[in-house]
Amino acid sequence: MPAVTVEDITALQRVAVPDAAGSRQRSVRSVTTAPRGFEGEGFPVRRAFAGADLADLDPFIHLDQMGEVDYGPGEPKGTPWHPHRGFETVTYMIDGVLQHNDSNGGGGVISDGDTQWMTAGQGILHIETPPEALVASGGLFHGLQLWVNLPRAQKWIEPRYQDIRGESVQLLASVDGGALVRVIAGEVAGFAGPGSTYTPITMVHATVSPGAKLVLPWRPEFNALGYVLAGHGTVGPERRPVRMGQLAVFGPGDALTVAASEKPESRSSQLEMLLLGGRPIGEPVAWRGPFVMNTEAEIRQAFADFQAGRLGRVPAVHNAPTELVVRETDSPLD
Repeated sequence: MPAVTVEDITALQRVAVPDAAGSRQRSVRSVTTAPRGFEGEGFPVRRAFAGADLADLDPFIHLDQMGEVDYGPGEPKGTPWHPHRGFETVTYMIDGVLQHNDSNGGGGVISDGDTQWMTAGQGILHIETPPEALVASGGLFHGLQLWVNLPRAQKWIEPRYQDIRGESVQLLASVDGGALVRVIAGEVAGFAGPGSTYTPITMVHATVSPGAKLVLPWRPEFNALGYVLAGHGTVGPERRPVRMGQLAVFGPGDALTVAASEKPESRSSQLEMLLLGGRPIGEPVAWRGPFVMNTEAEIRQAFADFQAGRLGRVPAVHNAPTELVVRETDSPLD
């Protein structure tokens, strides 16, 4: 159950349905199913972009659905200290609590609808862990981490950190009130979210009630992706079936449609969907472990800079692990 909800959805501003005669609906190019895996110190994830063409994802690189898992006492897990360079990490907590610290002094605790936006730029070290109280008590853990690429000209910018509270996201309703739209970054129909991005993107979390349909205007120069967090329904004008753990890649156009099934599944009474769009960068991508650059030479330099301590030093953080972890051949770290 997402934390950011409203008591009276009819009080929200509505997203106008794009004019049918003047808009072009985005058809569905592909639907893929995310495989399961483990990340960090062993928390479960779904690799949302696995199987999709990287060219269709541009400017996005990687997306993990973290959980949904209900931990017992002593079970919550996070990640050790590790480096990043060349892109931005976006961590969105749907349920649960996560603490971030980085080598630039940035950090904070996010929970229940909050987002942490870290621009790695020229390089940074960071760690994400459950707070001590949560480790002791256990509890629900469900979130997302998205990697947004940076163009060549911005890969060497100074790192920065944004804390986006759940109550600051832009809340909208579909015309019939059957869908709640949370705009986290970018804009939809002229309504802007609070996230500040270097690469132009739109990030939306939509909740669609059983039998309801959501039609959103979408910038034609952006790509369009829809990942199902919970429930099941259909996407596109052809009503392509999708369910939890599946990614839909949309084709060109300036409007997109998602709809929830009339009969909800037992695990979720509504369709929960992450909708992403961004202006493609169109540059070569060299990606290994925690680094996303344009060339293999830049990747090798990133590893050399990390090993030489030029991406930062682990600060003194009370009770935080100090072991640095980076693996060239493994799946992306956090």
